[in-house]
Amino acid sequence: MEHGPLSMFHWAHVMITGAHSIIYSTNPEADRAFLRDVLHFPNVDVGGGWLIFGLPPAEVAVHPSDKNDVHEFYLICDDIEDLVAEMKRHNVPSTPVQNVGWGLLTQITLPGGGKLGVYQPRHARPQPIST
Repeated sequence: MEHGPLSMFHWAHVMITGAHSIIYSTNPEADRAFLRDVLHFPNVDVGGGWLIFGLPPAEVAVHPSDKNDVHEFYLICDDIEDLVAEMKRHNVPSTPVQNVGWGLLTQITLPGGGKLGVYQPRHARPQPIST
């Protein structure tokens, strides 16, 4: 069995078909409405109003840490200032944009009160895996 980069890509391509992220919320109905009506994410109702949303291509990075089981979720945009302006039009609060080196970062406040990081990357982006 070959274990080179192409065979590993083939294995991952066959075995992994996507990623499923979860946002925990004290007001999931309001946050689902935000994802549906403000961000316009496509969705399916899997029963009882429980929506699962489609996302644009994603990427994952592994950072060093003193502990395991710590994960973060960010949305990515092409123009952070346009995103902040659009959120303001929808009365969605956002933190001031910070230049953190690897990108321009803000956090938007979801209707349920949780914060969601959004950034405009300044790092190279990998090609998405196509299914």
